[in-house]
Amino acid sequence: MDADDVFRRIVVYSINVVNTKFFGIDYIFMLGRIWMNPNLEAQMPMATNARKKAPVPKKALHAGPGKASIHVATQVRAHKTREAILRAATRVFARNGFTDGKIESISSLSRTHDRMIYYYFGSKAQLFVEVLEAAYEKMNEAEEKIDIDLNEPIAALTTVVHFVWQYYLDHPEFITLLNSENLLKGRHIKKSARASQLSSPAVAILNDVLRSGVEQGLFRSDKSARDLYIEIAALGYFYLSNRYTLSVFLNSDLRGEGELDHWKSVITDTILRSVLLVLPGQAGTALPSANGLAPRTGA
Repeated sequence: MDADDVFRRIVVYSINVVNTKFFGIDYIFMLGRIWMNPNLEAQMPMATNARKKAPVPKKALHAGPGKASIHVATQVRAHKTREAILRAATRVFARNGFTDGKIESISSLSRTHDRMIYYYFGSKAQLFVEVLEAAYEKMNEAEEKIDIDLNEPIAALTTVVHFVWQYYLDHPEFITLLNSENLLKGRHIKKSARASQLSSPAVAILNDVLRSGVEQGLFRSDKSARDLYIEIAALGYFYLSNRYTLSVFLNSDLRGEGELDHWKSVITDTILRSVLLVLPGQAGTALPSANGLAPRTGA
């Protein structure tokens, strides 16, 4: 065990106990154990690519003094520290991108230390990978809660469109994180071992909606759920990621609430027209008046 290993173990343990009652002689004793016993590292929280989600048993949390309760308490602190780092990294990378996002800024925001970030995540690049994974996972969890009625495919499709648009509005960090990663040509997400597990649930939902619409004679049969999802995402993503420059070039503030509501109607109208078998104005179906789409005139 070299000096750097000793220092790392002492730093990790020191940070993990900073908010506990292990001070004084007990604290010095534990530092001595770390120094003398290399195997103690196996009991310390280790860096991992998979976030630990297993809940800690309540009985263990309230267990009496002893090695088991101390070990559980250490795991809880480690989990909280790791999640704090992830939250801080999300804010820093969303604001500054991967290249300009500094480890020092992340450690300061998460109230940890630079060495702790490297201990838990290994590198800045791996931390960014996990930030991206968390961002996708968060959206997926929200998509799984979309409530639709497949017996009403037009209304169901409208619900999905509105959900995606509103999610982008509520989570601007999602767009800026993707902007940063796309500038780097997907360098980090390619390294994710979980990327294949993070495919959007909305695609499966859209597949069911399309099938229902086709069966009812409302939708075209040659439209794929994947293409439809890309269309929905693109119409919202492009507007929000470019609204600042577009506002200047078009001499119109695209950030106002009225403009945002109008564009939501544009997206809804465009998507419905792309799937409806009978277009508005032809015999049969007309678009729902709830879209509220009104033509824009002037700047």
